[in-house]
Amino acid sequence: MDIIQTFYNNLASQYDKLFFDWESTTREQANILGNIFVKYNFNKNAKILDCACGIGTQAIGLAEIGYKVTASDISDAELEEAKKRAKNRNVKINFKKADFRSLSDCFCEEFDIILAMDNALPHMLTKNDLNIAITSITNHLKIGGIFIGSIRDYDTLLESKPLYSPPYIHKTDNGQNVSFQTWEWHGQNYKLIQYIIEDKNTLNINKFECEYRAVRRDELTDIFISNGYKTVDWLFPHETKFYQPIIVAMK
Repeated sequence: MDIIQTFYNNLASQYDKLFFDWESTTREQANILGNIFVKYNFNKNAKILDCACGIGTQAIGLAEIGYKVTASDISDAELEEAKKRAKNRNVKINFKKADFRSLSDCFCEEFDIILAMDNALPHMLTKNDLNIAITSITNHLKIGGIFIGSIRDYDTLLESKPLYSPPYIHKTDNGQNVSFQTWEWHGQNYKLIQYIIEDKNTLNINKFECEYRAVRRDELTDIFISNGYKTVDWLFPHETKFYQPIIVAMK
């Protein structure tokens, strides 16, 4: 099984523990994305594909405020979790299993907006793989449509190549959840281990392994331009209030 599928299949039931309040996060991020849509002249008639939807963090929030959302992911377990959460929130989303490297295997239509948030693109471990993914996405984006994605600030991280991320500590009624990552660097790539610790009535420790490639913003911009995009903008956390830099590429 693909390492990405394995990582997210294993993480699916624990993913919401990475947030202080996952449901509030879905609403906050939907408003952030909605503001970006408006900035680029899209309204709630826009046809949206979240091609790396995970457990539905962005897709569910957007559907809840009235957007027409199709959501896909490579992970069966995360799709099942997303479907359950959408049902609990009483929102209608068209969910499909799809690898964003080969969207044409699942989709024949084009979308106004395609999303790949939460550092999804850096799962592509070579420049060629990244180009394949962006070409696949481009083939399902309308002329004049926009791709929106977020990645870590690798321009900064590559200067020091840190060995771990600061821990997130979320207090609960029964104790606390603690999550952090360790990073083992191999050139521009790094092995990531995600730890999620539930320190409640009993202690429960989970770890999940994956690999990423630290993509600089200039490299990603160049690939989008080479795929025929007219403009590529970068929006930063101080502007958007989103926790990662966001790329907006218009076809």
